[in-house]
Amino acid sequence: MSALEDYVGTFDTEPGYLNWAAFGPLSPSVREEVFADADLLASGRPSSLALVAERIGQAQETVAELLGADAADVTLQPSSTHGLQHALYGLTGTVVASTAEFPSVSLTLERASAASDRALTPRWITPADGRVSPEAVAAALDDEVTALVVSHVDFRTGYRVDLAALRDVLGPDRLLIVDAVQSFGVVDVDYTAADVVIGHGYKWLRAARGSGFAWFSPRARERITPVLSGITGTTATGLVVDALPGPAESARAYTVSVPDTLAAGRLAIGARDVRDAGVAAIESRLAEHVDTVIEIADRHGIEVVSPREREHRAGIVALAPEEPARLAAALANAGIVVTARGSSIRIAPHAGTDAETLRLLDETLQAFGQTTFISS
Repeated sequence: MSALEDYVGTFDTEPGYLNWAAFGPLSPSVREEVFADADLLASGRPSSLALVAERIGQAQETVAELLGADAADVTLQPSSTHGLQHALYGLTGTVVASTAEFPSVSLTLERASAASDRALTPRWITPADGRVSPEAVAAALDDEVTALVVSHVDFRTGYRVDLAALRDVLGPDRLLIVDAVQSFGVVDVDYTAADVVIGHGYKWLRAARGSGFAWFSPRARERITPVLSGITGTTATGLVVDALPGPAESARAYTVSVPDTLAAGRLAIGARDVRDAGVAAIESRLAEHVDTVIEIADRHGIEVVSPREREHRAGIVALAPEEPARLAAALANAGIVVTARGSSIRIAPHAGTDAETLRLLDETLQAFGQTTFISS
């Protein structure tokens, strides 16, 4: 059995789960390790506490390996929003962002601008279909622009930006800040085209909340002031009182406090499982499932608003049915878990989605189409 098949075999959710873009149910390996770590923490023994604390370094090392980066440049964060705050609060100049971004990006950028008394200024763009293309970014650039902040994969449509192309458009003098929550672990790409990469383990890595991370390249650290640097982010080693040490020279400057070791353990295991299976293999299997979901929707006459080309998508398929509320109810009644938001139904399979789940989706959309035809 291949490493991918071993990985796929760990998906033990009930049939019908197609909501991985919202939350990834914890994997068996993550559950086992967190229980073991909790038992160690319950002992109170210094040796046990130190053993669990090793999870911090393990998480940094494995995330760095998947990013193609140096572990010393990876920080663990309580959430992706915390990582974005470190990146954006320390910037000045004009930052380009789409008006269709997830609030973790847009709200953080606006709050950072207000906190800096507009030393940081958002430049909002509204590209066609919310797709942040190189052309849309190029049209917004001038000498005042210092950075672009963008989601690698759009949470609404699943559109995947071209990081290399955006890097080329921005040039060497502007930062590329990437929210990779919807891509890390399922998209095989050169993340080092970016300067800052923010991620989280609670979706595709199946590691639950609290397992965020942020990578700050050397170039990013030269330009982002560590405004939110806390007790763990100073030049001091260990606890220092009666003194005010400056921020560390390393990425550690973009941390506030000691990470949650249980969360670090979950991230370490979730990232390890993805590394062992191979991101490219996971992406290929996920792409097959996305193809199937699109084919099912097409066959039953339901509009797909997500990209169809594999190079422009990840794991999200957004549907735009004529009666979204009724379709959402039909899916829920059939035991299919998706995200229904406004006029859109977002379907998100994973590499481990089984044939029974896809069959259930097919049957439900077929029945929905039949009732729509009858009622019309």
